[in-house]
Amino acid sequence: MLLQKLTLFTACAALSMVAVQAHAAIQTVTLDVPGMTCSTCPITVKRALSKVKGVTATQVSYEKRQAIVTFDDAQTAVPALTKATENAGYPSTVRQP
Repeated sequence: MLLQKLTLFTACAALSMVAVQAHAAIQTVTLDVPGMTCSTCPITVKRALSKVKGVTATQVSYEKRQAIVTFDDAQTAVPALTKATENAGYPSTVRQP
């Protein structure tokens, strides 16, 4: 009986993991980072964003004062990205079209 319950639990857990992965998607967001005041600031911003679990790519531009971040939305979300830049000393907001 215990083995049957354990097997059923394992099967349900595996199925739910597959279902979550099926809804995961790679997202890209552009963040305005107006506090970058020198050409070395993007290094700090990029490093902070790259440490966020789920971030797969970052492009940071001092000239445009922005960061383009690609991430897996099953592992992170935009608030975690803006929090990472804020914690690094560079508050950011989502760029509005």
